[in-house]
Amino acid sequence: MEIKSKYLERYRKEVVPTLMKEFNYKNVMQVPRVSKIVVNACLAEALQNPKVLDKAVEEIRTITGQQPVITKARKSIANFKLREGQKLGVSVILRKNVMYEFLNRLCNVALPRVRDFRGISGKAFDGHGNYSLGITEQIIFPEINYDKIDKIRGMNITIVTTDKTDEEGKALLKHLGMPFRN
Repeated sequence: MEIKSKYLERYRKEVVPTLMKEFNYKNVMQVPRVSKIVVNACLAEALQNPKVLDKAVEEIRTITGQQPVITKARKSIANFKLREGQKLGVSVILRKNVMYEFLNRLCNVALPRVRDFRGISGKAFDGHGNYSLGITEQIIFPEINYDKIDKIRGMNITIVTTDKTDEEGKALLKHLGMPFRN
């Protein structure tokens, strides 16, 4: 038996009816939903020190609760001293309950811990309802022990939705609790 996320239940009971009224959807299946969340960290210093990747993998695993994969360079770039196949970053794709729990922690715990936080920009949509967010410090997540980190690292978080427009995507994320500025 699979444990249901409280955030998923909130989506089904509160967000779906609200979006059906707001956008005049005739069927529940038309209502947009979050399909996956991609957490990605690219580490340029991994070219000189490969042990940096091990620490990044551990931190991303702690934050997301899922084992990340190490990503490799697709092409060689001489100016960056980068060769094809070199290990460069870590990435994890979250789906289902793990995704909703991460989204809950991101919106309600991690983002409000950012110093001088006034909300996130509502302009980082890609035209298809997907939202990308850059985080400069991994220490905003309460799972990370501040004393055990060796370096402040950032990460990119992409929230992929089933929307067709940015307006629908923003409405979905706003109703799920994403703290937009405007």
